[in-house]
Amino acid sequence: MIESFNLMGLDVMAVGDDDLSLGKEFLVEISKEAKFPFISSNIFDEDTEKPLFEPYLLKEIGGIRIGIFSLISENLFLNPNDPRKKGLKIGNPSDVAKKIIDEIKPKVDLIILLSHLSYPKDIELTQSIKGIGIIFGSHLGMNLSTPPILNNTIILQSSPRGMYGARIEIFLNNNQASFYNLSTKREFERRIHYINQKLSQQLPEAERTQLLSAKNEYEKTIKGFSGKNGFSVSIDPLHNQIKEDEEIKRLIDNYKTKFQQNKGGNPKKN
Repeated sequence: MIESFNLMGLDVMAVGDDDLSLGKEFLVEISKEAKFPFISSNIFDEDTEKPLFEPYLLKEIGGIRIGIFSLISENLFLNPNDPRKKGLKIGNPSDVAKKIIDEIKPKVDLIILLSHLSYPKDIELTQSIKGIGIIFGSHLGMNLSTPPILNNTIILQSSPRGMYGARIEIFLNNNQASFYNLSTKREFERRIHYINQKLSQQLPEAERTQLLSAKNEYEKTIKGFSGKNGFSVSIDPLHNQIKEDEEIKRLIDNYKTKFQQNKGGNPKKN
């Protein structure tokens, strides 16, 4: 998996509960093979009380200064004897988020949270924490084709296990955490176009008045988007017709062969 991620050119990876399945020592060791940083803002080594990985990443892309941090929920480890949590302490996500945001906000134009809190917890976080521009959520694997914007924070999430490829495009006009969905603006523009077509026809006065009122509301909403940052999201199914990356396919095929040989018998085709 790390070899594949290296080939993909990942910028950063946040730690989730399943990444700890083989323990903290294994995860720390395998992170050394990655050509990108692992980050985790609220996972601490129990002995040293230091972060297991770097708590955040500051990166400039296309002249935009971006701060990226990550959080995991302590509720994912309800069993006190959960081996994944051995030797680790999970800090309170809300307290850690406030501390990180206060530290990096003066240095960046946009703050991104890589969240392993779950969608309901992402929503809760936006009610009490300001300054996060985008949350890339995970754990529940919800397909949010129309992501909500809560307290100027976009909450994103897509289905797990490589079933979909999700892409967000961001159009920044300023470094304020204030966004609108471009698809919403386009929908209002379509409605205005439809109303203008209707208004060019002979209509009863009551219907004309109603259409003009709706048009004014749509235009007022669009005007409110002026100066804000725009974004658009697309989530596409990764079906069999999409061409395989040959190098990554070779890695997977080699792994399957070794795995099946270790189990005994001849390799089987899936």
